[in-house]
Amino acid sequence: MSSNSELKFLKDNENSLYVIHYSCQGLNDDNEGYSPRITSIAALHVASSTMHSFSIHLVAEIKKISRDEIHNHYDDIEATMLEDFYQFIQNHQDCYWLHWNMSNINYGFETIEHRYRVLTEKQPPKVEDSKKHNLSSIITEIYGKDCFDLPRLPSIMACNGGPHRDNLTGAEEAEAFKRKEYLRLHKSTMAKVYFFKSIYHKVQNRKLKTVRANLPEKVNRIVESLPAKILALVAVLYSIGQLGYSAYAAIEYKNTTANSEQPAETNKSSNADADGAGS
Repeated sequence: MSSNSELKFLKDNENSLYVIHYSCQGLNDDNEGYSPRITSIAALHVASSTMHSFSIHLVAEIKKISRDEIHNHYDDIEATMLEDFYQFIQNHQDCYWLHWNMSNINYGFETIEHRYRVLTEKQPPKVEDSKKHNLSSIITEIYGKDCFDLPRLPSIMACNGGPHRDNLTGAEEAEAFKRKEYLRLHKSTMAKVYFFKSIYHKVQNRKLKTVRANLPEKVNRIVESLPAKILALVAVLYSIGQLGYSAYAAIEYKNTTANSEQPAETNKSSNADADGAGS
């Protein structure tokens, strides 16, 4: 499916479309296990802007576990959070998921599935690959792989209003986890989801600002620019004027032709009457 076809499909299915993102312990080898813990997950319904969020600090609060004791109950808390999340997934099997590079076991749907299996020894409900849509891939296909500086996400944020005050980088999220700043992690996850939704709408409307653009996008920007739209309007008005003038000229020609033929017919009749009288 081409990016333009994919965007049209997503536009037609926004009532079933969610933007999803998650934060985790860290992507390096400084975790106590092989895979990083999931700390929070956010899913934003595009059509209604309704946020659904899952976080270890929210689960800890329900379980009456204090902030200082969360680290002693990580497995139990994370397992409960992921069970809640996959119950949400189970209830939304017909939905589509717009994400930012959640495409492999290092960071993606597979990572969440893996953590669920590790902690519960159960198989989670499957999110079909056909229902996953990578916003990052859509952007690079439309605007070109060099449209932003690397790393791409900070560059996109810088070009499109800047990062939200609650946004954390990956390194900052890892540090926040070490300092047990779970609420801060959760707010960062939600901030990114809101940002991805705004970027999605900008891509749909071809309003995304980039560092650089490929040739097709440059042409599109020229066509969509205000001077181009003014020239197009002038061209349309000129065409309408030409059509109006042509129609007016045709009517005038027809009237002139009709008037020039009428006296000739009258004279011909008069001559015929005179000839008849003479005989």
